[in-house]
Amino acid sequence: MKNIIIYSTPTCHYCNEAKKYMKEHNISYTEHNVSSDLEQRKIMVEKSEQLGVPVIDIDGKIIVGFDEAKFALALKA
Repeated sequence: MKNIIIYSTPTCHYCNEAKKYMKEHNISYTEHNVSSDLEQRKIMVEKSEQLGVPVIDIDGKIIVGFDEAKFALALKA
């Protein structure tokens, strides 16, 4: 099983789409709300080098934004 972390904000449409996709496909993940968790926001920026969300970390592979096809490919790798 892959270790998946999503850095998101509650009002981000693409963040919500990514979480919806993962729930529909029974994919376990850890979520960090970077609008209220400044330490996790700092970690997210260190990983992605930007402030945009969502940032999805799949076993160390960083994906910025949510593209269903790209996400599915990263899960298979």
